[in-house]
Amino acid sequence: MSVERPNILFIITDQQRADHLSCAGNPVLKTPHLDSLAARGRRFENFYVNSGICQTNRATIMTGQTVTQHGVRVNGIPISLDSVCYTHLLRAGGYETALFGKAHFQNMTTDRPSFRQVSEDLAPPPEDLRDSRTRIRSGPEYDRELNFQNSIDPRADEREGDYYGFERFRVCTWHGDDVQGHYTHWLRERFPDEAKNRSSVNPEPDPRYNAPQARKPRMPEELYPTNYVAEMTLEYLDDYVKRGRDKPFFVQCSFPDPHHPFTPPGKYWDMYDPADIELPSSFYHRPHDQTPILARMHQELADGTANRDWVRPYAVTEDEAKQITALTYGMVSFIDDSVGRILAKLKEHGLHENTVIILTSDHGDWMGDHGLMQKALLHYQGLIRVPFIWQDPDDEAAGQTHGEIGCSQDIPNSILARAGLAPSAGMLGEDLNKIMFDGEASRRDGVVVEQATSLPLPGRDLPLRVKTYVDRDWRVSYYAGEDWGELYDLQNDPGEIVNLWASEEHKVVRLELMERMLKNIVHYESRTPLQVMTG
Repeated sequence: MSVERPNILFIITDQQRADHLSCAGNPVLKTPHLDSLAARGRRFENFYVNSGICQTNRATIMTGQTVTQHGVRVNGIPISLDSVCYTHLLRAGGYETALFGKAHFQNMTTDRPSFRQVSEDLAPPPEDLRDSRTRIRSGPEYDRELNFQNSIDPRADEREGDYYGFERFRVCTWHGDDVQGHYTHWLRERFPDEAKNRSSVNPEPDPRYNAPQARKPRMPEELYPTNYVAEMTLEYLDDYVKRGRDKPFFVQCSFPDPHHPFTPPGKYWDMYDPADIELPSSFYHRPHDQTPILARMHQELADGTANRDWVRPYAVTEDEAKQITALTYGMVSFIDDSVGRILAKLKEHGLHENTVIILTSDHGDWMGDHGLMQKALLHYQGLIRVPFIWQDPDDEAAGQTHGEIGCSQDIPNSILARAGLAPSAGMLGEDLNKIMFDGEASRRDGVVVEQATSLPLPGRDLPLRVKTYVDRDWRVSYYAGEDWGELYDLQNDPGEIVNLWASEEHKVVRLELMERMLKNIVHYESRTPLQVMTG
């Protein structure tokens, strides 16, 4: 590679499935600008997350550690400020680092789960000793994302110190047209009475849409959060060139969409017709009874008791699924157009010749898989498989599609390696450059996906924990404390319809996969803290 210290643009979307790209074969959704990255770069077909929820998997991307290692088991646990993130290493290696959009490294809300499991009738420990660590992740230094909402001077926030290795940042919290953070002050200057005109309190009427969380926003496209993220990125690139390009840059352009609520603005609201949407084949399989959780969610839909507000997963009707998917496609198309503007800006400044561009998402969405929406710990392919595209200006064999397995944990080590920098001892992911440019086979024979809930899911009395092992042929999911699990033959049953967990004929396969999962967990065990003395 002749570009030894390239600029790096890392585009990350929120809750985008691997098949929500036209270059991945989607027959309805059009993503020409994202497709152009794949045409000039490399696209991975089997790229998995290490957890199917935002904060946990973003922590893995930042630290290169598994969920068990970094401790962000569920949303509501910040990344420890003791963590070395790959952005810290980029800064130390001479890079200028910037983040525009969603971070979710710390908590977006002060809400706390109301469910607590108490051990028998024993007296609880004092508040300062309730955790097994005395330095728990709370206090003012862990409330920065909450405070960004009221900030009128983001530069003052930057002067308080870097944000997990980002020295420049404009942070968005929440989703849809309810986005807060630094975006809030920017919006208030341009959209009077913005708080009274968000779709959560005052949506634009459209009787054609009655699906949960489908809300037509009143704000125009140019004021929507997707455009804000693009504008901040464009301003940075102009300023970077004006300042003389002294250092290579690393920019994370992090869109809060296409996460629910489903609020594409302007022309993007009507860009796709629900009648044209093709739902996953598993949507039409009956009964939905592969797991007790799935069966209970559909029972709640049938009897009208389902809570389909905000972050809770839920079942949907066919009309609702098609409405939501069409609106989600509109949100993705807005992101695609915004990426097109950023690519044009890179070319305008001649930066495209030495900038690596990477695209992924923090996790996917069921989006109709088995009649469900959003996400939880049912690890269907729509949730755990995400886009991954890498465009390198020095790629002499661009346009390839890789079938090798990769995962979110591999992202930081791959970025660092392309920058000529070694990872810290705790970053245990693989270097995908070896697959793309050195012709090596993937060092992964599968990926472990970990997830937990802070609240009980429908039909369960306690929170759940699951560990999944997935490769190109099989997916096995072990639920702690349960007498049921999941096993699917992905080659013969790509819709994950026939659960083989209890099949005597597949018992050996299940045990072999569980053994491979254990070996994978052991292989990627943490190598920190480092030993500092012997004796």
